[in-house]
Amino acid sequence: MSLKTKRIAAVLALILIVLSSAVVCYFYSLYKGLEGLNKTDSQKSLLSGVNAAEAEYTEPPKWLGTEPVNILLMGVDARGVQKGEIPRSDTMMVVSLDPERKRIHLFSILRDTYTNIPDHGKNRINTAITYGPNTAMKAVNDLLGIPVQRYVYTDFQGFIKLVDEVGGVDFYVEKDMNYESAADQHEYDIHLTEGQQHLDGKAALQYVRFRHDALSDYSRTKRQRDFTDAMARKMKSTTSIMKLPSILEKVSPYMDTNITVNDMWKLASIGYQSTLEGSEQIPPMKLIKETYRGQAAVLDVSSLKELKDFVKNIMEAEKFVPAETPDSLKSGESGVTPGMNE
Repeated sequence: MSLKTKRIAAVLALILIVLSSAVVCYFYSLYKGLEGLNKTDSQKSLLSGVNAAEAEYTEPPKWLGTEPVNILLMGVDARGVQKGEIPRSDTMMVVSLDPERKRIHLFSILRDTYTNIPDHGKNRINTAITYGPNTAMKAVNDLLGIPVQRYVYTDFQGFIKLVDEVGGVDFYVEKDMNYESAADQHEYDIHLTEGQQHLDGKAALQYVRFRHDALSDYSRTKRQRDFTDAMARKMKSTTSIMKLPSILEKVSPYMDTNITVNDMWKLASIGYQSTLEGSEQIPPMKLIKETYRGQAAVLDVSSLKELKDFVKNIMEAEKFVPAETPDSLKSGESGVTPGMNE
């Protein structure tokens, strides 16, 4: 082997060592970041203020990665909350992922929905988390009629950090939005103008929180679903994937989950390959009955059975595989004009 060949081989070996080290460091940082989200140590958990019996960490059932999985996302407003207290959830969503069909469905739950809170009587669904994540999952399980055994919990700061770390999101704001409150020294005032724009974390939080219009929480949950879809698409970008260790490091202090690290790996992989099939408000408008419980305005569900059937039909529809169109129909031999029945 000539001296020149030996030098080239040495340079290539050095490059491979550097690249291998970089890959190892990347995946190690990514693993540690994911591990930091799963706070099994009650002292570090964001939910440590909940009654110990209800806040006790419970590892979800073993997931093989092939059966559907439903994850409860909870965003809370921690303003003015004393240390050790758990605020009510400002946002509640269920992400339903079907690994076989590579499809995702998103359900956003109206926070004033009046329902049964296991072992605590009936109340608004957003109070469930104050008794612990296990109670919150059970309440949502009973309401939707689907197994909910995994959760992700965060607050305003966690949301802001996440959006900022992915570089913000290009998004169309459908109208001017303005709201001010002196309760928090105007830290979370809302001032957005209509039009396509780049939303950073604070602006995105303003958008998903705004509900001071005629439809109030109904329109807000729709905005939250739309923005979640935009965020999911941004997270799939190559830049965001490379930044995952840094993203996880920044958001970890503001998030908590019972999803194991191994399941996070599988969920991330499947989620990356999946498409958002649709999103729905829970309860749907046809099953809502606005009423009062004492002095509190709440949303009663007119029929719990119909609500569960509504969710079930959506889940089953996701699994429907259209039959292959016969060649005769593709060529228009049926005599039916395309589009007539659309």
